[in-house]
Amino acid sequence: MNIEEALVILDTFLEHGLSDVQEIIFRQAWEGQTYPDIAESCGYDANYIKDVGSKLWKLLSQAFGEEVTKSNFRSVLRRRSLQRALPTQNSVISEKLQPVPAVLRQSQPTSKAKDGISASSLVIEKQDERKAAVLNPDFLENPGGSVPLNSSFYIERPPIEERTYTEINKPGSLIRIKAPSKMGKTSLMHRILTHAKQTGVHTVQIGLQRADSQVFTSLEKFLRWFCANVSRQLNLEIRLDDYWDEDIGSKVSCTLYLQEYLLEKIDAPVVLALDEVNRIFEYPEISRDFLPLLRSWYEDASELEIWQKLRLLVVHATEAYIPLDINQSPFNVGLPIKLPEFNLEQMQELAVRHGLDWAKGEKGLEKLAPLRAMIGGHPYLARLALYNLGNQTVTLEQLLKEAPTIAGIYSNYLRHHLANLQEHPELAIALKRVVTSPTSVQLEAIAAYKLESMGLVKLEGNQAMPSCELYRLYFQEQLG
Repeated sequence: MNIEEALVILDTFLEHGLSDVQEIIFRQAWEGQTYPDIAESCGYDANYIKDVGSKLWKLLSQAFGEEVTKSNFRSVLRRRSLQRALPTQNSVISEKLQPVPAVLRQSQPTSKAKDGISASSLVIEKQDERKAAVLNPDFLENPGGSVPLNSSFYIERPPIEERTYTEINKPGSLIRIKAPSKMGKTSLMHRILTHAKQTGVHTVQIGLQRADSQVFTSLEKFLRWFCANVSRQLNLEIRLDDYWDEDIGSKVSCTLYLQEYLLEKIDAPVVLALDEVNRIFEYPEISRDFLPLLRSWYEDASELEIWQKLRLLVVHATEAYIPLDINQSPFNVGLPIKLPEFNLEQMQELAVRHGLDWAKGEKGLEKLAPLRAMIGGHPYLARLALYNLGNQTVTLEQLLKEAPTIAGIYSNYLRHHLANLQEHPELAIALKRVVTSPTSVQLEAIAAYKLESMGLVKLEGNQAMPSCELYRLYFQEQLG
């Protein structure tokens, strides 16, 4: 969905449409601009723009019958867009898809024994259930793994979602999602795949972390495992032996299998998502051949129409620390997406969704600022904190005081990292240098990349610094 389609939806819900200033704010917020950016570009006072923006989201909340904010308005409009696109078989279904004006909600009968419950009543009930679920601690999601597609606790990071949804619709496209562990890569990947399915394309998801160790013993075994998995997910017969030829090699055999069999057989484009690609970095003999192979398929789309049916989605925690020719690496082509940490406003949005009323408004931002300073806006660490705060198992003051200690809510998470470091003494030594230095530290390339992959350091070149104060304080104590 693009900005013009979004404005059309607004016109159908708002009786008087948007004012000129509201439309300016809406358009630039759609592009991910902050209020100060909008004010500067338009010549308005920043406080005025913020006030108009706040009133705009309240207006949309009333129109849609659910909370609309600067952080979630795209997802709300996207849902409305999909509802509008659904075929209507009868008036009941059509009614279910329409907004229910507030006046009508108040005047609806409480019982319709003869005619059955109205569709609009069901919509209202579902909205109320969702709101109650957020406020009821029993319905809070224990963070871990990817965020479910229907979750209220997924926070968009504009304009990333819209950019990826647009790009995945392009023939022969390639999207690279990069972020350390537990930053939301897989959650975003699932949403891109879901969006792609809604446009009628096939989707295939290959999680490299699920591959047996023996798969990585040779390039041929890996590529045959790869092709077999793609075939099964496309519901096609596995016919590897018909295309595999040791005389031409496994890379050419794999390419012919995709080009002459899989892509020819399927009736629509396919999005091929590769999750945890950095796992093959540990196998140089495979990654040196497989990564350039991905690059070659992407480049073939510019010359061969058949390869335009393939759209690649590559998810990885860090760049390859296997030396690759710049013209062979898949990490410098396509659309790069580097997932950022949550900013303070996004953390506030997530806190409110956890039912934390004290997090609302300017005072709420002030209260959340020390938490963000401690965890650096890391999505998983934020969700773990807000889950515990929502369950009232700890106060914010207690959480911050105990965060870097074995008594804190992060103790299991931090202990897991510590165990990994103890198994790899060279990484422990490198991290100790980072957390005990007042400035950034230059590390050996592989150690730097592995620590970045774990999410423990941030890199600028080979210069490393702790990802957040939590890691600095904890590992200073544990590695000291």
